[in-house]
Amino acid sequence: MTSAQVDNGQADGPKAVDAPAGEGYQRGLGARQIQMIAIGGAIGTGLFLGAGKAIDRAGPSLILAYAIAGLVIFFIMRALGELLMYRPVSGSFSEYAREFLGPFFGFVTGWTYWLFWVVTGITEVTAAATYMTYWWNIPQWLSALVFTVILYGANLISVKLFGELEFWFSMVKVTAILGMILICAGVLTVGFSDAGDTATVANLWNDGGFFPEGIGGTLMTLQIVMFAFLAVELVGVTAGESKDPKTVLPKAINTVPWRIAVFYVGALIMILSVVPWSTFKPGVSPFVAAFEQMGLGIGAAIVNFVVLTAALSSCNSGMYSTGRMLRDLAINGQGPKAFTKLTKNGLPLVGTTFSAALMLVGVWINYQWPGEAFNYVVSFATISGMWAWIMILVCQIRFRSKADRGELPQSTFKAPGAPFSSWFALAFIGLVIAMMAIDKDARISLYCAPLWGLILGVSYLVLKARNPDNKAFAKR
Repeated sequence: MTSAQVDNGQADGPKAVDAPAGEGYQRGLGARQIQMIAIGGAIGTGLFLGAGKAIDRAGPSLILAYAIAGLVIFFIMRALGELLMYRPVSGSFSEYAREFLGPFFGFVTGWTYWLFWVVTGITEVTAAATYMTYWWNIPQWLSALVFTVILYGANLISVKLFGELEFWFSMVKVTAILGMILICAGVLTVGFSDAGDTATVANLWNDGGFFPEGIGGTLMTLQIVMFAFLAVELVGVTAGESKDPKTVLPKAINTVPWRIAVFYVGALIMILSVVPWSTFKPGVSPFVAAFEQMGLGIGAAIVNFVVLTAALSSCNSGMYSTGRMLRDLAINGQGPKAFTKLTKNGLPLVGTTFSAALMLVGVWINYQWPGEAFNYVVSFATISGMWAWIMILVCQIRFRSKADRGELPQSTFKAPGAPFSSWFALAFIGLVIAMMAIDKDARISLYCAPLWGLILGVSYLVLKARNPDNKAFAKR
């Protein structure tokens, strides 16, 4: 699947390749929705729930981990932006891998990113079910089932409805975090609430220092930190349905630094200043725990509602992404033809339905292991999601090399510091994978990854043998 490349404004030099007659999608996502999808993509379960475990492991030094990882994420997003301005296409990661690395990598990337969102959907619906127990003692599996069915239905109506849902989900998250920061600032300056007497910025280093568990403890949180940032690349998937991708996408990508500075670094500084880090426990949202420590019970209930919407937002994004990735694979002959079909509203019905059905596995996981469900799936979501980042960076390096040689048109949105920034980001991802290998809880995902790679390798060879004349399996 291809889309017309963005005109680089040059009369001479390499020309962008024209696309075949349309992808079939409706460009129903406007600037307002794309901006909020970009903002909300980085605010989800990894921050609202996973940060509790990370604080327990690293203490205040988690702030530094988020800041450094945030810089890496910015490098990744600018690399993606450079590719998107070269050719904005739905299903972009697999399409770029197919173009710059070959058909096998496009095949692996498309199916792996699809799996990432299926697993992430399970993760997020699990988190949402966990949040529901804050108010009612109902089975987690029942909540997971209800949420999955509702979001599936919403994704079958129109892409505009998806955009509106994400806009309001993101608006709730953004408003809540900003409100939390302001309340914490009030506690620190005015001293109201039960935490007023003990709230101080010195809490960031008083209780065992800034690195209470040592540098090693901080490094061991990198998997959780990177999981929190998964989905920031979702703006790349929306490229095929953005009304003005050349203008909207760069603006959305350039909001990454301040998003991370405010919603991660800023929020954690305020929370850990008001409430000592040692009071937070794994499996409990630090935002909810902070309000409870301040004696603001109603605030805790409100925040629990917010983190519930955050989880549903991410699951909603998963429903959206999976159908598009499957259709991209199918159009390129690397998936069942049934996934190419669109509804009258331009929605990939079969792919979305198939993915939603697999997300119901999350219902079974919540039924079997309600206490451990979140931890079981989060590590595999991290490793599969990071594969997309690796492909973005490698493809951007290949693209920049070809563009500098005059073989391809230069992008109108060049990544700063590239290719060195891209190599740095790749090295950091390698460090995260090494930390996952050391962590016994995360190591299972590294066991699963080779198995998944073997399944894809065999599947690719079988498809290629059955369709030797298919251009999808030929080098470009």
